[in-house]
Amino acid sequence: IQKAKTAGIPSFLIDREINATGIAVSQIVSNNYQGATLGGQEFVRLMGEKGNYFELTGRESDSNAPIRSRGFHDIIDRYPDMKMVAQQTANWNQPEAFQKIETMLQANPNVQGVIAGNDTMAMGAVAALNAAGRSDVIVVGFDGSPDVIESIKAGDIKATVLQPAWRIAEMAVEQAHQYLTTGSTGLPEKQSVDCVLVTPDNAHKFEMFREKE
Repeated sequence: IQKAKTAGIPSFLIDREINATGIAVSQIVSNNYQGATLGGQEFVRLMGEKGNYFELTGRESDSNAPIRSRGFHDIIDRYPDMKMVAQQTANWNQPEAFQKIETMLQANPNVQGVIAGNDTMAMGAVAALNAAGRSDVIVVGFDGSPDVIESIKAGDIKATVLQPAWRIAEMAVEQAHQYLTTGSTGLPEKQSVDCVLVTPDNAHKFEMFREKE
């Protein structure tokens, strides 16, 4: 991005941010912390404010992973009867999540829930649970991916947090056009877009990381 700026080429970042400011024109990201608190609240509600749970975290080098985990825990840890009995990274990966949940389940069969830092890991978790005959375990994800929206409709995964990626992409194009035609977006460089909770009640309203028109 620095090389592009030096060459006079403006950059508009979609759902990824850099620490430095003044290099990209726009950095438009999902509000991962706000989204994680939504997911945490729904997870606690579904669990009845008590029970043992596993957490699957994302790739440690990705800044989104600790932010989402912190958002989950800032809610869940308020409830003394919610006990995290295992926490492992599955690096945003579905087969890895499947293997990790399989192993966790053998060590801790008395579990009622799984909260995952993204939907890909949630899909791996629910597949491992179903393979073990544990469809009673509550799984909550994060992303709002089409596969998980369908899983929620089917009654497998119970909830996810949708990142409005469609709208973020539109914003980047609108701001690029504004910048190229006027020399300014007229907006702050760093922009945060709130996430939305998706449950069986509203899953039919969403597709491709957006609310249907």
